[in-house]
Amino acid sequence: MPTAKLQEIALNALHDLKALDVVTLDIRSLTTIADTMIICTGRSSQHVKSLAQNVITAAKKNKVTYIKFEGEKVGEWVIVDLGDVIVHVMQAAVRDFYRLEDLWEPIQQQREKNA
Repeated sequence: MPTAKLQEIALNALHDLKALDVVTLDIRSLTTIADTMIICTGRSSQHVKSLAQNVITAAKKNKVTYIKFEGEKVGEWVIVDLGDVIVHVMQAAVRDFYRLEDLWEPIQQQREKNA
């Protein structure tokens, strides 16, 4: 399935349950693990679990063949891997602590220096 379609499925599922601070990062030029990373915040552990489950349900409904997930039992940070799209659903404190968006910035700056 094309990356754009996977991204659309995930974003619609997150928006349906009111995910907060949704950020989409195009990481194709930075890594081979995926094309797109989506990061969002849930208001509570239950909200985080529900958001992730909604992404999984939407992916299955759309016949996505590769779906892996981790962290759904605790609900602080759930990762849903759809192959070319990776979704991180986090509680606010966890997101503030790990600052995933900032992890990709130094890599981008380094590539710009080497160009």
